[in-house]
This record gives sequence, C-alpha cells and structure tokens, in this order.
Amino acid sequence: MQQREQISVFDMFKIGIGPSSSHTLGPWRAAQQFVDLLIQQDALPLVVQVKILLYGSLAKTGKGHGTDIAILLGLSGDDPVTFEVDQIDTKIAGINNTHKLLLGGNKEVSFFADDDMLFLFTESLPYHPNAVTFQAFLSNETAVSATFYSIGGGFVVKEGAQTQQKTEVDLPFPIDTAGDLLHWCIKTGLKISEVVMENELAWRSEQETRSGVLNIFTVMRDCMYRGCHTAGNLPGGLNVARRASALNKRLLTNKTYTNYAEWVQAMRQTGNGFQNILDWVSCFALAVNEENASFGRVVTAPTNGAAGVIPAVLQYYISFCDGFNEERIIQFLLTASEVGSIFKKGATISAAMGGCQAEIGVSSAMAAAALTECLGGSQRQVLMAAEIAMEHHLGLTCDPIGGLVQVPCIERNTMGAIKAITASQLALQTNPDKAKVSLDAVVRTMWQTAQDMNSKYKETSDGGLAINIPISLPEC
Repeated sequence: MQQREQISVFDMFKIGIGPSSSHTLGPWRAAQQFVDLLIQQDALPLVVQVKILLYGSLAKTGKGHGTDIAILLGLSGDDPVTFEVDQIDTKIAGINNTHKLLLGGNKEVSFFADDDMLFLFTESLPYHPNAVTFQAFLSNETAVSATFYSIGGGFVVKEGAQTQQKTEVDLPFPIDTAGDLLHWCIKTGLKISEVVMENELAWRSEQETRSGVLNIFTVMRDCMYRGCHTAGNLPGGLNVARRASALNKRLLTNKTYTNYAEWVQAMRQTGNGFQNILDWVSCFALAVNEENASFGRVVTAPTNGAAGVIPAVLQYYISFCDGFNEERIIQFLLTASEVGSIFKKGATISAAMGGCQAEIGVSSAMAAAALTECLGGSQRQVLMAAEIAMEHHLGLTCDPIGGLVQVPCIERNTMGAIKAITASQLALQTNPDKAKVSLDAVVRTMWQTAQDMNSKYKETSDGGLAINIPISLPEC
C-alpha cells in the first residue's frame, strides 16, 4: 500500500489524453520527468542514445494502452494537457519513419523502436507492476538511468522516492480516512465539499480553485459532447463500433444541437422516465470512454479507464436534477475528489494493483458520494453512498481484451454510473446511523481483496475475458 500523502482535487482530477491514466498519462509524465532529470544534470546535450525498458503490466498491455506512444511524446517535450490529439499519429509516424527523436524538443538522437524500447513481458519490479526504466547513454561514455512507477490515476513515483515530489502544506483538516473526514464535518458543521475547499486554500486561493475545478468540468463536458456526436469504429484492431452517437441521435429523434446548453435543454425535454434516464446515463458514460479509447482528451476521474462514471453521473444531475449551476458543479467535484483520495490513501486506484474495483469501483463511490451531497444528503449519508457503491464492485477484475480499454471497459463505465445513482438513492432513503458497514471497512476490504487477487486479473490481459474472447489484432 502506498504511503499516505496530501492529495488535492487537482491530483485526483487530471487533464490528459487517453486511453489509460496508468499506462498512458503516467508513462508520459515519467518520460517528461526523465528529460527534466537530464536537464538538471546538464546531461541533455551529451545524450547519444536512449533506451526504454517496460516491465510488468506496462509491458503486457502497453501496446494496447499506447504506452509506447505516450513515452515518445513525453521524451519529445510534449505535454498531455496541451498537445493536440489530432497530431499524435503524425508525430509518432515522423519519429518511426526518420528514426530520430528530439529529446525535450532540443536534442536529436537516433531512435529505433524495436531496439530502443523493450517490452519485458516476463519481468516485474517489486514496488509496483507498472514500471519503466529510462537509460540515457552519453558521449563521455557515462549514462544516466532512472526508474519510475506509474501507480494509478496518472500518479508517478521515481524509484527511491516514497511519494510524488510535492510540497507539503499545513492542512487545516488533515484527512486519511473516512473517519477523519466525518470527525471534521461533525466538529465544524461543514459539508464535505466545504471541508475540501478549506484544505485547498492551503495550496491556492479560493478563486483559483473554483476556476480550476470549472476547467476540469469544461474538459469533461467537451469530451462527453464530442463522444455523443462522433461515429465510427474505435482504433486498435477490435473493430468496436462507437455507440454513444447513435444512442444520442435516437434519444433526440434525430435532431441536432450545436452547443452544450441547447443539448442539455433538449435532453431534459425527452422526459424523466426510468428507461429514458437509463439510456441517457449510459450514453454519457459511453461517450466519454469512447473518446478515451480514441486517444481523446479526457479527465482522469480517478483514472482514464473509469473516466466516464463521474461525468455521466454529474451530467445526470445537471440534466435531470436541476444541477446546471456552477456552485453545484464545484460542490459535486470537490466531494468526489475527497472520496477518491481516501481510497488512494487506504487502498489503491491502480487496476494493475487491485483490478477494476480500483478504477470503476472507486469512481462509482466518488460519484455516489458527490450526487448524495448535491441532493441534500447528510455527511453520513454521503459516506454511506460511497460505501454502498464500492461494496458492490468488490472483486471486480481487470481483463481488457487485447490490452485495449474497449471491452469490457467502456460498458463497465455505464454500470458504474448506474450503480452510483442507485447507491445515492439508497443512502438518501436510509438512516445512516443504522448502517452495518462503514466506508473505512470497505476501503480495507478492497485493499485486502486486491492483495488476494490473482495477478492475471490485474490489467495483464492474462485472464478472464482477455483469454476467452478469440481476437486477431494487427501487428504493432
């Protein structure tokens, strides 16, 4: 289990590029950090060759998750927050065709992917299954080497460091567990989102936090809107058809709307029937994760593979619960982030460590908690909703077919969103003082389950659906 740390809302929600936070965003950030290390040591001008060694889950499902692509972009000095997603294919083709890599955008070195990026399928490092070692060989016949671990949700740890390089601050309400969170809520009378905002003030002003959270929402919103208006097949060779666009079109009886606000108004007019809302929530989740699988811009929530759950539940709240309000959107995302941080501190948000319960399960718990607070639930009901959502994801395996985040990953986001809404409704109709299971008990159980789970169900594509569905993928 990772050492507990101070986690901000902007640690739990990161803007990046799909398809995976641990296999794409994390390695991308690790590559950037390695280039920074070369610069700090005045070694960048001396580099004549670079080698990349991928271990464990990064090796086994790296191709399907775009790990190789992310690392090359990171070494090139590109940033996942700002890099234009429609330029990815062109940039990678240029590197592979010319066999030239521009380190940090400045130092040109020869690069032959087959020789210089090694997928060590049978080797793992002890700290974490997602490991990558960078080696830079210098003209003075020395070398610089560093190993990084992508521990889930885009978080990266350099070997020898206990946690991310992050300045610690004096938080007014230090929180490691759900019990800690409830203690501060009871002592102060604050809502969970208000406690989170007070802690965020230790890092930045309230206005900066509010603006940043709304920017996170904007990226989620735009991703969902794009996904609901883009047809075709997903990349990777499975020939999985996008479904969100056709579902969106059917629900709106083939009418089109040119902006988000008009789209929301139109979906409200389709009614509040149970089946209609189920269809819309599924549509929202499908849209985000189809974009994620297409190397689109998404928000880790708390991971890329589970990026559709929280936007889907938030969009449900906006469209069908009168939540189209900046204050409520901020409240929703602040509450969700705190529940996610509790799982990261007490268990894991990495499928390579804990299976899909660590991704879809955590995202469902985050969404359930956020929806419950926004619908007027008490602090205890909020934590109860998170507990219910995770309780019914315990043991969920990660078995991506072909190492791609398509089957069963995309549909699992719809299930996680629906479970979150159900968990919220159950919590709102229940006296939490009579609850038999606490959120902290579920966090502990999830971590114990993760430790007991066979490695073939932890994002290795060595078990489950990944070996029972015959496929024939093109050569990489």
